Amino acid sequence: MTKENERLKDDLSDKFKWKKWGPYLAERQWGTVREDYSADGSAWEYTTHDMARSKAFRWGEEGIAGFCDQKQLLCFSLAMWNKKDPIIKERLFGLTGHEGNHGEDVKELYYYLDNTPTHSYQKMLYKYSQQEFPYEWLVHENKNRTKLQPEFELIDTGIFNDDKYFDVFIEFAKNTPDDLLIKITICNRSNEDASLNILPQLWFRNTWAWGYDDYKPIMFAEKNSCIAIEHKDLGDIIFHYDQNPEVLFCDNETNVERLYGVNKNAGFYKDGINNYIVSRTKNEVNSANTGTKAALNYDITLKAGESKTIRLRLEPSGMENPFAEFDKIFEARKNEADEFYNELQKEISSEDERNIQRQALAGMLWSKQFYYYDVAQWLKGDPSQPPPPSDRLNGRNHTWKHLNNADIISMPDKWEYPWYASWDVAFHTIALALVDTHFAKQQLELFVREWYMHPNGQLPAYEWALSDTNPPVHAYAAWRVYEIDQKNNNGSGDIKFLEAIFHKLIINFTWWVNRKDTEDNNLFEGGFLGLDNIGVFDRGKVLPGGSHIEQSDGTSWMAMYSLNMMRIALELAKSNNVYEDMATKFFEHFLYIANAMSQMGENAEGLWCEEDQFYYDMLKLPDNKFMKLKVRSIVGLIPLFAVEVLDHELLAMPGFRIRLQWFLEHRPELADLVSHWHEKNQEERHLLSMLRGHRLKKILKRMLDESEFLSPFGIRSLSKYHEQNPFELTIMGTQFSVNYEPGESETALFGGNSNWRGPIWMPINFLIIESLQRFHYYYGDEFKVEYPTGSGNLLTLKQISEELSKRLIKLFVKDENGNRPVSGSNEKIQRDPNFNNYILFHEYFHGDNGIGLGASHQTGWSGLIAKIIQPHVDETTNEK
Repeated sequence: MTKENERLKDDLSDKFKWKKWGPYLAERQWGTVREDYSADGSAWEYTTHDMARSKAFRWGEEGIAGFCDQKQLLCFSLAMWNKKDPIIKERLFGLTGHEGNHGEDVKELYYYLDNTPTHSYQKMLYKYSQQEFPYEWLVHENKNRTKLQPEFELIDTGIFNDDKYFDVFIEFAKNTPDDLLIKITICNRSNEDASLNILPQLWFRNTWAWGYDDYKPIMFAEKNSCIAIEHKDLGDIIFHYDQNPEVLFCDNETNVERLYGVNKNAGFYKDGINNYIVSRTKNEVNSANTGTKAALNYDITLKAGESKTIRLRLEPSGMENPFAEFDKIFEARKNEADEFYNELQKEISSEDERNIQRQALAGMLWSKQFYYYDVAQWLKGDPSQPPPPSDRLNGRNHTWKHLNNADIISMPDKWEYPWYASWDVAFHTIALALVDTHFAKQQLELFVREWYMHPNGQLPAYEWALSDTNPPVHAYAAWRVYEIDQKNNNGSGDIKFLEAIFHKLIINFTWWVNRKDTEDNNLFEGGFLGLDNIGVFDRGKVLPGGSHIEQSDGTSWMAMYSLNMMRIALELAKSNNVYEDMATKFFEHFLYIANAMSQMGENAEGLWCEEDQFYYDMLKLPDNKFMKLKVRSIVGLIPLFAVEVLDHELLAMPGFRIRLQWFLEHRPELADLVSHWHEKNQEERHLLSMLRGHRLKKILKRMLDESEFLSPFGIRSLSKYHEQNPFELTIMGTQFSVNYEPGESETALFGGNSNWRGPIWMPINFLIIESLQRFHYYYGDEFKVEYPTGSGNLLTLKQISEELSKRLIKLFVKDENGNRPVSGSNEKIQRDPNFNNYILFHEYFHGDNGIGLGASHQTGWSGLIAKIIQPHVDETTNEK
């Protein structure tokens, strides 16, 4: 057992709370719904980047390389000033949803390089220009670009071209759970001397200004190169620093004069340190060296190519010589991180792939965040603050008054999406389970808690619209995490976790059945479902003339959900036969959904199109007639996900077997819809799927066609067929169309930078790979499909899943020319040794050339590449 595994074990047993401190600080709090107290819900405009340095936040804090305790009472982050910028760099800059030509987008260069699950060691890099940061240029250029043009990034401004920048590495190491070591290394990459101010900052989250608790913690300078910190919930803490920086204090309070024109009262405000550094206004900081926010001002000049290191330590005992063993502790934690990942990666031979996986997991671990949102308080406002507009009580999220979140949650990323998305989290847990199965299980459990899940059974979607509908993948994730955990524990599964989450998911399943099956016909309309932009309509809105869509994807997700729940029930039934009845219930749901998809009114084909050999959404018109929406998208591939392979012993459970036999005898038309469930193969396995072998091959023929779905880098979200053959439809004088767009979206209809009309999307590719593995587990090596379509090359489904994995991995690895497709065409990023081994994990990827698009740090779900790279036994099938 590695040292890091021992720490995980100690943390789980409460012996030592190794996770008490971590990277739990957001990168952007401004522009979030939580900080929006406007009448119209204009979060981007209510609190801007310019306002953020002067405004005390209500619900959370933000910073670069942020670190805090689990309740975010005391925060640390790094600020910098290159002596040219109009403000210090203490938060990441980016465009709002209204400024970018493809929506919101961070405009910085930073990378997560390493992290362990207890955060005993972690490292990130921020690239800081020695020239003035081009704030206005980035806004102006992007705002004036069309959706047909690429985004204008920081690297495109040329400010890194002559290497006039600093590489700023920030590392953390833990000696004990409460003894935190911080090392900041600044490298001058220029061939000239350069100066900057390095400003490590400490502050308390403002918990005293809202009218509930007037207790105000304090920090103050001591003589022996340290800052004393006093907080009733954290105890006494000492912050040590080396060298001899200038120590600056102010308070984490809103500058009401600057923001609102209110006469300034005596006091020192949040932006005081910024104003002192940039403008040398000495009255903005507290000369008494006390306050609720502090910074150390290191004014540094570096020779060409020179590096300097700053050492800091946060600990409770007030040790006399805090830096005596500092380097030794850091080296030990770094070595232990290497030991932990060497064990995980022992079967990965490629050094490049090891680096990719480690950075993917680092990004996921860095993206854990303290998330605080009490909707009832947020709606009515705080006692000591101006009351929000009355319209707010009937506005955004007003039906979620029960929701009260204050937890460490895995975020998609901490700038563009510094708020959870429930179906994103489900995918996060599968990758996170590689390194911390307890945290993965904890994340899944959170979303079914009474203070998260709606009383009606709905899971919260995300803070912009908690009532939006995300695909029901929670049961799938719970089962997969259970399997991974079971494998890691030598076959011993966490039945208590599985049983607890199963009972809550029954409530959520019932919500789906009651709320999203409009006509009680087992066909589901899920609205957004995370895939809105692949369709003809915005499915979150009322359709023309009262029509509605019977969704292939919505219905298929529910078929998958039914099988996931059935599989969990069968696992629980091994130790409690009561669950056999529950397994039967979900098997029946699966059969009814399969039946509904196979026929619809007079349309005997249902959602399947025999002519095209593909699944489509169906538009139900006001006259009760149906129209197939012949868009070849991942909507038609999602039926692949509803597949389960059961060993005969599970189907032979007495109560379950009797009910299945009843269906076989009394409802043969339903029984025949499900492929091979009552027939076992030579290995005594049963297949439950809506796809018989014939239909499976027909769908795969399209999916594996390089002129349709198969890209050099994975499966596209829309067939390339629509590049030359757009789908067009006119209803009530309004024309709708869908065409293949391999890169960014050309329409604002679906909002922001959401684009699923062609790009490669990691979660869907991951589910495709896992589904093919399960089909192979039943069909074996005799079942072969042409790959790619038209090549004459026949492969097993397992081999095809491996080939698809290789295509996804190819997004990130260096090709024969030393380029990473994800990094695009910028020569510096591809060739410069100070750039080309640092990797970004984007939201989605160009459907033809693999360039990373959308949010640039969304290791939340593109971090799944870490699981895809891992060559261990597949837990689903127990095969290599």
